Amino acid sequence: GGAGGRGGRGAAGGPPGITVKTIGVERMSFQREVELAGTLLSQDTVRVSAEASGMVKDVLVELGQEVKAGQVIVQIEPRELQLALDRAESALRQTEAQLGVDPNRAGQVPADDQIASVRTAMANRDDARAQLGRSQELQSKGLAPKADLDTVQTRVKVTEAQYQQAIENVHALKASLQDRRASYELAKKKLEDAQVRAPVSGAISDRPVQRGEFMRENTVVATIVQLSPLKLKSAVQEKYANLIRPNLTVKFAVEPDPTQTFNGTIRFISPAIDQLTRTFTVEVMVDNASRKLKPGFFAKGQILTKKDDNVMAVPDEAVVMLAGVASVY
Repeated sequence: GGAGGRGGRGAAGGPPGITVKTIGVERMSFQREVELAGTLLSQDTVRVSAEASGMVKDVLVELGQEVKAGQVIVQIEPRELQLALDRAESALRQTEAQLGVDPNRAGQVPADDQIASVRTAMANRDDARAQLGRSQELQSKGLAPKADLDTVQTRVKVTEAQYQQAIENVHALKASLQDRRASYELAKKKLEDAQVRAPVSGAISDRPVQRGEFMRENTVVATIVQLSPLKLKSAVQEKYANLIRPNLTVKFAVEPDPTQTFNGTIRFISPAIDQLTRTFTVEVMVDNASRKLKPGFFAKGQILTKKDDNVMAVPDEAVVMLAGVASVY
């Protein structure tokens, strides 16, 4: 309640009376805040490059279009790449046939002594050795001329050399097989790369290629920005360093819609203070499922630090500021 007197001089000619109004002190909860301002950024901006060269057959996205991870965004003409794959596969199958490799058995390479050319050379060598043993026995009994023994010994040396040559040829074929398998896999990858896919989900912010143009490997075909969540990067004054911690709520507004409040959560806090500005960096994660926010927006708001309960409070008009000192009557 309140009481007061009307203006006018008193009976003794004193100063005029002043009307006053009294109000009770209330107790309430008070949310403490720290001011924050910064720019909204995309968490990830990806410049998508083509890993294959060729003519651009089709561009399947437009500026501003949202894409999913794995979605085809550019198609390169695959005919030349398909021919390269067919040639690599033919060379691989030829080498596999020479080694007796069965492609239906996961391409398992047989041991050296299981390969036809080696088995043939081994059989010739073993036959020559056996014939040499018989010739030596006949020679010891005087039943065969020495010339025959010399001929058989020469044949043994020849077949042993042939066997060694067969082994070396097989080892060379096995090395060639690894090379041709790698060439085949590379050609298959190049054909798959003719479909340039989005590595992440987001929106197309740039699409520099056009249908019909020839492009080389590592040419940038599109830029993708992630739209949700966004990152609000800001600097906070040094004096609040002990109040700011991860997971605090942030409320803010942006210039295109200053009446709407958006929420975020502090995720990362810099451990160092900038000596020039006496501030430290914080990053706020902001859900943008509604797509109302765009990377580059300027945001201004508050970090909700702590809430004080049972605080004595009076209205602003009851507080008098004099020489920087706040007081109440």
